[in-house]
Amino acid sequence: MVKTKEYNPRSMTPEGWITLTIIGGAALLLISDRLRPDLVALMVILALSLTGVVTPQEAFSGFSRSAVITILSLFILTYGLERTGVTRWVGRQLLRMAGTSERRLIVVLMLTSACLAAFMNTIAATAVLLPTAMSIARQTHIRPSRLLIPLASGALLGGTTTLLTTANIIVSSTLSQSGLQPFGLFEFLPVGLPLVIGGTLLMSWLAPRALPARDVAGEIARMQRLRSELAEVYHLREGSCEVVVQRGSSMAGQTLSQGRWGQELGLTVLGIFHEGRMHKAPDSDTEVQEGDILLLEGTPTPEQMKNHGLNLTFESDLINNLASEDVPLVEVTLAPRSELEGRTLRGIRFRERYGLQVIAFWRQGLVLQQDVADIKLQFGDAMLVQGPRTKVELLQLDPNFLILEEETGDLLGPRALLAAGIMIVSLILAATNVLPLAIATLAGAATMLLAGCLTMDEAYRSVEWKAIFLIAGMLPLSIALERTGTAAQLAEGLFQLTGGLAPVVTAGILLLIAIGLSLLLSGQTAAVIMAPIAIAAAVPIGADPRALAMAVAVGCSLAFISPLGHPANLLVMGPGGYTFRDYFRLGTPLTLLTIAIALVALQWMWGL
Repeated sequence: MVKTKEYNPRSMTPEGWITLTIIGGAALLLISDRLRPDLVALMVILALSLTGVVTPQEAFSGFSRSAVITILSLFILTYGLERTGVTRWVGRQLLRMAGTSERRLIVVLMLTSACLAAFMNTIAATAVLLPTAMSIARQTHIRPSRLLIPLASGALLGGTTTLLTTANIIVSSTLSQSGLQPFGLFEFLPVGLPLVIGGTLLMSWLAPRALPARDVAGEIARMQRLRSELAEVYHLREGSCEVVVQRGSSMAGQTLSQGRWGQELGLTVLGIFHEGRMHKAPDSDTEVQEGDILLLEGTPTPEQMKNHGLNLTFESDLINNLASEDVPLVEVTLAPRSELEGRTLRGIRFRERYGLQVIAFWRQGLVLQQDVADIKLQFGDAMLVQGPRTKVELLQLDPNFLILEEETGDLLGPRALLAAGIMIVSLILAATNVLPLAIATLAGAATMLLAGCLTMDEAYRSVEWKAIFLIAGMLPLSIALERTGTAAQLAEGLFQLTGGLAPVVTAGILLLIAIGLSLLLSGQTAAVIMAPIAIAAAVPIGADPRALAMAVAVGCSLAFISPLGHPANLLVMGPGGYTFRDYFRLGTPLTLLTIAIALVALQWMWGL
């Protein structure tokens, strides 16, 4: 029997009910996706302040909390490593050990992403390795769908090994706010390391059995057969046709922009066969001539063909000649820091701006080919893009997009060693408690800027401001939960549920709730809400509050069963061709295993 402290149940105060109402309202808005999360966070600040639950100073205190400064600084440090090529180089060196075995590749890929995610943003670690993983999949003839969920899962598990994950930083900050000792940089390692090992072993056995053998990107290679397979993956034959421009056609003598093929006819010209030669990825200034054969995405109506002097032709099979070394087909997805989510290709003038054309989308297991210019871009989409190699290389430099093929040439920039050294020194200063984590990371970020590893404009772009506003806006909720006694009241209810049972049971319930909230809301929001409750729950059962807080922090990273649970899951959804069912089928056993491992490790570490 666990010895417990006595307490007297109290009725919920009016301020407590207001706090719960604000939390419930924010949760509903986040789940419904009617408003942006950062806007919801600002509404939380206003609600807490206007109702008098917290003072105005406390309502805005999230923006000055050390947790927010640490997270902001880590965004800059991480981008400095990306910008100078350090992370890509490290990832490539580690993945060289993978060989050609599918299971071995899964193991190395997960361990590599876990290593990177231990010291950088989880989604950045996934994004850095994604092109390399796709390239290795093609070289080894392994379907990318067998590798990309393990890649994202490895990054999530790696985030449980150090303090540098966002949820861990938030929970540690809440401990400090409550007058308790915050977590050290590597204090999570005894729990996180077994999670990485156990999760990797399970995935290496389960992924080849449970994941589908899909290849959304196809085989973007030199061989004509492989280019043909890519067309098959995106169902190009089903959604395309070939037309002959007849004598007297209204389209003859006009450029593609003048003919308004996309705006009025809803068609995309993929290629023009003119005088025995295939002109691939024509730009908007290309002129159409009588007798040309046009490869179209979409099929014109009989009325359109009659009005514009077009005639369907068959069996010329131009689709197989759509790509070449100079005009490749490549797959593109939105980068984690993209500013284009919710915009359309027409709205951003994609074709005019980049000299490339999007042929098809892959979204949640479906191929979208009709009116692609008017489809709103979503994070997790995969886009099949065609155009000159030089234009593709320019697109690769745009921070809004991620090209899913590995970069060639020298990865390391001239300041790569300097950037790596700055990061290492910052971590050493934090790990040895010479400087607080917030000061150490901020100093590292400032040093990278002074050293020219990245510019100030790049630093601003590197920060995920939506995440910063979400965290800063939600942090006052932890003050409200503690100030109003709501956290203590909820903890007492939890004690009544588990009274007399070992503290590890309470830790397990808190961990499960944290996982659930992470899937419904986000890991950051779950950490803000659950951390003060975990600290309060330790009092009646006589447990170490830091142990229960660690259970919550770990639970916020175990969001495997839904692509919406973490942006890293969403990032690989399009390139892997996954559906929600794929995440649930693989994520459920992984979640159950990691819960068991986490509880055993917590019990061993803290004596629960």
